[in-house]
Amino acid sequence: MTWVLTEQEKAAVLMLPGSKRYDYFVKKVADENTIWSLWQSGWALAEDSDQRQVVPIWPHAQFAEICARGEWANYTALPIEMDAWVQRWLPGIEKDSRLLAIFPTTADRGIVVAPSKLASDLEQELSRYK
Repeated sequence: MTWVLTEQEKAAVLMLPGSKRYDYFVKKVADENTIWSLWQSGWALAEDSDQRQVVPIWPHAQFAEICARGEWANYTALPIEMDAWVQRWLPGIEKDSRLLAIFPTTADRGIVVAPSKLASDLEQELSRYK
């Protein structure tokens, strides 16, 4: 990981509303080509308000680690490379009828979206790099 997250940036981003954290997430994961989630003999899952399973994801290990408490206390932040994310993860999450919780915090569940929505937004952002 080349991105060094400063304490100042981390504090500022954590104060953003969910929609702004979503935009930040898309830009940062496109820059870094890495998505982070939590692992402990299986990937962390949560539920949305309709009891649908959601996969929580973050743009940096430190943001994920902040949420490694409570039921996720023994989880570790692990990276997922962008190619694997786009080619295997997004189709698999869609197939399993799960959603994504983009950048949850200890105070906010994050923005919940369908895998196809994130795929589209990532594709649009990544197209700017070509």
